[in-house]
Amino acid sequence: MSELRTIREDGDAAHHSVLILDQTRLPAQAAFVRLTTLNEAAHAIRAMQVRGAPLIGATAAYGVALAVGEGIELDRAIEVLIATRPTAVNLRWALDRMANVLRKSAVAERRERAWQEARAIADEDAEANAAIGRNGLPLLQVVERRPVRVMTHCNAGWLATVAHGTALAPVYAAQAAGDDVFVWASETRPRNQGLLTAWELRHASIPHTLIADNAAGLLMMQGKVDLVIVGADRIAANGDTANKVGTYLKSLAAKAHGVPFYVAAPVSTIDFACPDGAAIPIEERDGSEFGEKVSHGGTPIANPAFDITPAGLITGIITERGILPPTGLAALQR
Repeated sequence: MSELRTIREDGDAAHHSVLILDQTRLPAQAAFVRLTTLNEAAHAIRAMQVRGAPLIGATAAYGVALAVGEGIELDRAIEVLIATRPTAVNLRWALDRMANVLRKSAVAERRERAWQEARAIADEDAEANAAIGRNGLPLLQVVERRPVRVMTHCNAGWLATVAHGTALAPVYAAQAAGDDVFVWASETRPRNQGLLTAWELRHASIPHTLIADNAAGLLMMQGKVDLVIVGADRIAANGDTANKVGTYLKSLAAKAHGVPFYVAAPVSTIDFACPDGAAIPIEERDGSEFGEKVSHGGTPIANPAFDITPAGLITGIITERGILPPTGLAALQR
């Protein structure tokens, strides 16, 4: 199931469109939604019909292709899409890549070149995530006990990418290799993306248990976690990592109890122009995500979508090019 795609092209050469798996309907319903315009692509990102840094980037690339087909100026399309989610660096990375290609293309060729490049971005993401799974697999295989007990946070499975996932890619690789693996999945309030992780794992027949966010530290204290693997929305040049809020607390608990803590992400998630975590913008989402009982009570609500895990709390970063210490990312620029 990890090889299924969350986004795919549809239509013919004259009427291009994109189908996305609408994640706001999961886990109750698995339904695809058709995107035909720039505004529909921007809405899909903003409303979290698609989520996860790699998938956001791929969707943005297809959004540019749709915009070109509508006759919308490239700069305007990028302006609309870049405003949707500020933290995930794959969004800007994909838009910069699309812009670089299209500005070098003749106007008459831009429509086809846009679709070619968006398709390449999606295909490369799937390939990179499969490699993350292969590279991360030995981290599970060296654990002596079975099943290997992995804890994750939010959803960094295939739903958060074009295919395979990031944090869950080594888990799927372990299953394919015949290794017994078990996953602790945090609910991840207020949007409960942990339910998406549970949905994935259930359909993949991987043993797992959904836990309250605040139970993670206790489970590590009790020796019930062998390693933690999380995804990332942006990794700074020094290794500081932005991921779903609550990740930092898990890294602190892992450090306190000697549990290895890994980040899994493609190289496109590393922002070499960002010096450290303090420079990463943190998206603040609406308090209505807390639910009607809370948000209508008159109490002010702070709802940061992400937090920063310092590089010093990260054991290693699993990429498609290997596992690196968080302080060794400069090697990936060579």
